[in-house]
Amino acid sequence: MEYYVGLDVSVKLTAVCIVDGAGKVVREAVLCTEPSSLASFLEGTGLGFVRVGLEAGPLSSWLHDGLEAAGLPVVCVEARHMQSALSAMRNKTDRNDARGIAQMMRTSWFRPVHVKSAESRELRLLLVNRRMLVTKRRDIENAIRGTLKVFGLKVGQVSRLRFEARVLELLGDRPRLLEMVAPMLLVREALMEQYHVLHRKLLETVREDAVCRRLMTVPGVGPVVAAVYRSGVDVAERFDRSRSVGAHFGLTPRTYASGEIERTGRISKCGDELVRTSLYEAANILLVRVKKWSALKAWGVRVAKRAGAQKARVAVARKLAVILHRMWVDGADFRWGKAAAA
Repeated sequence: MEYYVGLDVSVKLTAVCIVDGAGKVVREAVLCTEPSSLASFLEGTGLGFVRVGLEAGPLSSWLHDGLEAAGLPVVCVEARHMQSALSAMRNKTDRNDARGIAQMMRTSWFRPVHVKSAESRELRLLLVNRRMLVTKRRDIENAIRGTLKVFGLKVGQVSRLRFEARVLELLGDRPRLLEMVAPMLLVREALMEQYHVLHRKLLETVREDAVCRRLMTVPGVGPVVAAVYRSGVDVAERFDRSRSVGAHFGLTPRTYASGEIERTGRISKCGDELVRTSLYEAANILLVRVKKWSALKAWGVRVAKRAGAQKARVAVARKLAVILHRMWVDGADFRWGKAAAA
């Protein structure tokens, strides 16, 4: 007899449901959310499992690795697909969700999610923390600018390195205001110091990675974009076709076709937002800042003349996703091509 398992995961507890090939509930339990606890319970049943399913979430990679190491056939399911399937239930409880997940495993009506390697997750952590420091530093600068405007003190356009000197200059004859702003400047300085620590770590990581170095041969793609793309794709072979990568990261238009109605909307914006925004930034740099012409830039400029700069940046970002994947698979550097007429 074949058996299937559904795991409804929360931070502390996980609801477990086991069903047989006919859909009958065989065993249910509520266990601690620990790979060892879940693996011990499932192995202790002595049953042969075809699939063990859990929803993609913050803890799913950790649980997936632990259950897979225990020799269990674990599958991670796309959250949106699972939500749509479980929304038909009248009463939403952890027990019912576990039952629904188990039935999804039995009927094979699910969309599996690729679980990234530990190396890609570590690189993603580095990128997210680095970006968080940049965001918080910018928030502090904007807060200082806004509060000083109340007193008629305008910071104006200054570089990141000149910002503190400009604020101190404005507050030179306002000691009371300086006492209130000085702690903000100290926090900003600490954020910048730690940002440089993470940025150097990122550069070292990219320098040692052959894939990232190859991706950086594309105009507009620097160390950050290469690392973001590397961590987002993780394994190039999981995409059968390079053109599927653009859709995976939400850079293709939505389509609605029903009866006599057929329309194309904006891009779907599904998938990894960090990868999508990084590709968009790389496309903007390629079209605006890169001076050397290439077939890719010439194509993007033609799109901009026909459809506008906004759509051109999205189109180039989508094409970059495809080109980067093809380069990764083929092990080839970027080919500039002929400088076609713009």
